[in-house]
Amino acid sequence: MHVYMNNSLVPESEAKISVFDHGFLYGDGIYETMRAYEGVVFMLDEHIRRLYRSASLIRLTIPKSAAEIKPAIHKTLRANSLKNAYIRLTISRGFGKIGLDPALCEKPTFVIVTNEFKDYPDSFYKKGVRLIISSVKRNLKEALNPQIKSLNFLNNILAKIEAKKKNAYEALMLNSQGYLTEGTICNIFFVLKEKNKAVLCTPSLDCGILDGITRNIVLELAQKSGIKTKEGRFKKEDIYRASEVFITNTTMEIMPVCKVDSANFKVGAITKLLHEAYKERVKGYLAKAV
Repeated sequence: MHVYMNNSLVPESEAKISVFDHGFLYGDGIYETMRAYEGVVFMLDEHIRRLYRSASLIRLTIPKSAAEIKPAIHKTLRANSLKNAYIRLTISRGFGKIGLDPALCEKPTFVIVTNEFKDYPDSFYKKGVRLIISSVKRNLKEALNPQIKSLNFLNNILAKIEAKKKNAYEALMLNSQGYLTEGTICNIFFVLKEKNKAVLCTPSLDCGILDGITRNIVLELAQKSGIKTKEGRFKKEDIYRASEVFITNTTMEIMPVCKVDSANFKVGAITKLLHEAYKERVKGYLAKAV
């Protein structure tokens, strides 16, 4: 396995970061996770735009242009003979003296890691996964902008630990006002009935969530399919009374949920329809890339 570090590919055994790197010391940095299908990185432009947005929000200068990042990603995929892959692009503040001041770092550390994408178990999509509502509250959006894809994941990790302890796949977090936000690595959707009509609901950005790329695709696909959508503020009781629940991110796409705390759900028609539509979107993207 080869890793792209700064300006070149190196064997995995030589891919080393200094103990004085501020990404290691303080979680000072950003990242993007992407997925490649048949050698094509899905929504690559959108991921790179979000990377630059994160960098701007933490006053970090990315050492490469978008035009340089794209071939670096593809070069790494080819070096590892990967077609269907998980891609993680990480940029830390870089090597520097101990201290919080970013000026202590001379230049950022730029890393691309790729791995073969291994499909999730079929049972996850056929039966759904179990979630809990975590006792860990989501970071205040006023304290840490949720649009920053930050290396500092402690808030999410604490919720994930709780989920694992309760034998759940994922944890959903509430904000300080008690409204649903997102999972530790995903956005959340659920179907409610309003005036006998199904409405696809998801927390709004002002609840303190990441503006997920897959989330936006799902909202678009739902609207094109004639499904009413609603972004808003929801309590955990709202999700308990839903008829369908699913979670989304770049790698899992659309994953059904069978249980949230003690509330049970079946893999419903809307979830299935949207996942099929998502797969068609991916196929269309790949066709245009050829």
